This record gives sequence, structure tokens and C-alpha cells, in this order.
Amino acid sequence: MSLQLRMMLLIGALFAIIYAAIVLIGTAMGMRDFYFYLMVSVGLMWIQFMAGPKIIEWTMRLQYIKREDNPKLWDMVQDLARRANMPLPRVCISPSPLPNAFAFGRGINDGRVCVCRGILNLLDEDELRAVLGHELAHIKNRDMVTITLLSVVPMIMYRVAWHFMWYGGGRRNDRNAPSGAVIGLAAFLFYFITNLLVLYGSRIREYYADKGSVEMGNKPSALASALYKLVYGSARMADTEEMKQVEGMKAFFPNDPSRALNEIRDLKQLDTDHSGTIDNSELLRLRNKQLVLGTGEKLMELLSTHPNMLKRIKHLSELK
Repeated sequence: MSLQLRMMLLIGALFAIIYAAIVLIGTAMGMRDFYFYLMVSVGLMWIQFMAGPKIIEWTMRLQYIKREDNPKLWDMVQDLARRANMPLPRVCISPSPLPNAFAFGRGINDGRVCVCRGILNLLDEDELRAVLGHELAHIKNRDMVTITLLSVVPMIMYRVAWHFMWYGGGRRNDRNAPSGAVIGLAAFLFYFITNLLVLYGSRIREYYADKGSVEMGNKPSALASALYKLVYGSARMADTEEMKQVEGMKAFFPNDPSRALNEIRDLKQLDTDHSGTIDNSELLRLRNKQLVLGTGEKLMELLSTHPNMLKRIKHLSELK
């Protein structure tokens, strides 16, 4: 099933929940208050959509570059964009020592790809190309815009729940109508469910971005090795001030830096020759291995923006 179809089904499910919430609230009161919060939430989403790139630029202290500033990096992005048959995104560098990269923007014609200084000192050329291909795939798939639009649904549910649980939802003409607290609890349940669906959407887009990178000509083992190094690099920076400053950015990164310490235990079994990389033979061994995740690991993945890293690298082992 394609990413676009999965996202369309996800959008349908989320807005079906919105419709159910409207029916529930409509039985209890006039729609005026709900529409107010709907407009506020949509307005906030629009502001986030328009101002988001500027906020990211400020947060990560980005500097846009030209080819003469870093020919090697620029040529990599240009070649990958050509292979992906997409417009050349703007290229930028963050002075952050965190080893990571990310893509952002308002659409495929406004794409920007950024690398942090830390990743330039950590990955070799093939690994860096694979990570850049992953980020360009996010831009090509337009999944950044879709996730932004989907995220408004839990936002609406949260605001409705807060309003009814604390303010009672205003007057109701029907004495038999459910209380504001009951509607608030139902809206909070809708918020929890829709948030899980948005997290699911965030996770599946990582798999498709990995696949997109491979389709641009990058080796699965190069991306797997890059992800392996990013986890270790992030773990070394755990609890640092730099890590705390980018906490709100982790959904943009190829891996979740806050989970790095836990992921090390799973990933160390892949590097059988202790070289600090994952080569093709190690990746092929993983292809034939049956993964067994514990209940805690499954729950952690369910509440995360990123897939379980071991599952994700196994998925890479199955790509050709």
C-alpha cells in the first residue's frame, strides 16, 4: 500500500472521528462554542504552517549556503534531487554538534534540507548521501505538510475536552443531555485516539523515506549504518543542554535522539565485527532473523514519532 493511500485512509479516519465528536457535542448544546474552538485551532495550525520554517530557522540557528560554501554537500543534494526528479531544495547548515539532519518547508517547491555540524564529522560520504536521500524523500512525498494538517485534529479534540471538563460547555436546553464532564471525557478519549493515529502516520512516513532514499541509488546498508551511528552519536549527547534545546524538533530527525540510550541495547547486536558500522553482510544476516519485541518496546513505539530502530533496520535489510 502506497504512502499516499495510507495517509488518505488516515485522514478519513481522523475526520470521521471529528464528525462523531460534532454529533456528540451537538446533542448537548448549540454548535457555537465548538465552531469557535474549531476556528481557533485551524487558525493556530495556519500560523504554525506559515511561521513554522522561520521558527525552525531560529531554533536551529540555520545558515543557508551556496555551492561555493560547501561544494561536496551541495553536489550531493543536487544529484539526489535530480535522481528523485524533484526541484532542488535550499541547503542549510546548523552549528549544532548534534549528529542529525532534517527537512522542512511548506511543500515540494519550498523544500529545505539541513545538516547539523555534528553529522558532517560522524558519517562517511555514502552514509551522508543515504541520510540526505531520506530527507529529500520526505520533501518529495509531501508528508511534512500532511502531518502538519493531521496534527490539527488532536489539537481540536484537546481544546474541546479542556473546555467541557473545566467550563461545562455552556448552557444546554435539554435536561437529559450529557453533562459537560461526560462530553469532556469523551473528547479527551477522541484526543488520545487521534493522537495515536497521527503518531502512526509519523512512523510510517519514516519507512517510506527510507525506501525513497534507496530508490535514489543509496545502499540500504549505508542508511542502516548511518542510523546506527546517529543513535550512538545522540546517546553520547544525552542530557546535554544542546539535546534539551532541540527536544521539540525530534519529529523532524531521522532518529529520535531521546530514545538513543534505549536503542543502543538493541542495535549493538547488529555490529558483529565491532567496526562501528553495519555492512552489507551484517544487514543480510538480520534479514533472516526473527525479531521479538517485548511489551515495553511495543508500547514505547506506539507512543513515539519514530519506528522501533531495530524493526526499521530490518525493513532496510529487505529492500533491494
